[in-house]
Amino acid sequence: MHLTLLKAKLHHARVTHAELEYEGSCAIDARLLDAAGIREYEKIHIYNMENGERFSTYAIRA
Repeated sequence: MHLTLLKAKLHHARVTHAELEYEGSCAIDARLLDAAGIREYEKIHIYNMENGERFSTYAIRA
């Protein structure tokens, strides 16, 4: 059995830059990653609160 649990949440964080031609990582400030216990290259989910769109990617240190 494979069980997926929520490990951490960055509530109301904002995406401040996007490369429309590049689908890949999401750079997050190193202090936020450390505080949330999120490791570099860990899978993360991004949720757009404006339109409900969701996607998955991986975190890298900014």
